[in-house]
Amino acid sequence: MTATDLTSYAILDIDLGAIVANWRALRAAHGGRPTAGVLKADAYGLGAAHVAPALHAAGCRHFFVAHLEEAVAIRPLLPESLLAVLNGPLPGTEPDYLVHGIDPVLGSLPDIARWTALARATGRALPALLHVDTGLARVGLDPDEVRALRDTPDMMHGVAPRYVMTHLAAADVPDDPANRAQLQRFDAACALFPSLPRSLANSAGIFLGADFRSDLARPGAALYGVNPTPGLANPMRPVLRLRARVLQVRDVAAGDTVGYNGTWRAARPSRIAAVGVGYADGFPRALSNRGIACFDGAPIPLVGRVSMDLTAYDVTDHKAIGPGDWLELIGPHRDLTAVADAAGTSAYEILTNLGRRYQRIWHG
Repeated sequence: MTATDLTSYAILDIDLGAIVANWRALRAAHGGRPTAGVLKADAYGLGAAHVAPALHAAGCRHFFVAHLEEAVAIRPLLPESLLAVLNGPLPGTEPDYLVHGIDPVLGSLPDIARWTALARATGRALPALLHVDTGLARVGLDPDEVRALRDTPDMMHGVAPRYVMTHLAAADVPDDPANRAQLQRFDAACALFPSLPRSLANSAGIFLGADFRSDLARPGAALYGVNPTPGLANPMRPVLRLRARVLQVRDVAAGDTVGYNGTWRAARPSRIAAVGVGYADGFPRALSNRGIACFDGAPIPLVGRVSMDLTAYDVTDHKAIGPGDWLELIGPHRDLTAVADAAGTSAYEILTNLGRRYQRIWHG
């Protein structure tokens, strides 16, 4: 235990070397073609200020975030790299993109109109990416807008597109016909921009086969250890370990309840350990009476409701556990997918909800 450990209720260990190894594995699966690093939501909760330079040092030169503020914060860490904002420019923010050397992803005709207006005002062509919606129906140029660009090419005057991109809706289900349908729609849209490089595959899309390879893949969650091939062995390395300190251990009699509203009742005399992690730390309340921690690799059941700042575990069968010991909430013995499955959610949500109160320690 280090000096910093002594003041921590919970510690999140993050393996930067594993994140870099995952990026290299994803690039190899993409046929060695350019592969970006998606750093949105503070690198999925793991610290973009640390992840970005690690990936850059490994050779990654394409990066994506969701919001302009995220891009501005990490721009100084990524020299000579493409840094693009997936959600596109909000009206009035276009000059900020130029000041910081950030590329907008243009996903509507109004986006394009504002970007071309700025190009006219500055007297130069401005880089951007074009986002074509092929079936996700969130953001991106819809078929009517794509046809408008085809019929009125002057609408793009002043835009210097780097890539035309789309986003797959069901890549984690390889047999879903939506994948092939989106690929066909994307090919049709790209035919209008024959000279532009393409960006197609997300994390799971990289594993859909050669047809889904493009000039630039954009993996996100897989970089951080989330399985991009559900139902198969995870080809990614785990990158984090969340451990929480036992604060108290107390004895409860058979028939006693634990936690709010008494949703767990002891069937035998039991020992209950409290740890200082709760839903305020992004630890899902849905894990109430369903979660599992580990101690020396052995499973420890979560009992009662997850509360704001505390959870309780039944350590009756583990006499060695006492105050100051650490339980593994996520890690090599209890991976992200298992935690997400127990909570009835996705590993993405578990990752991005990791709380600000954890002490984060970056390794490698």
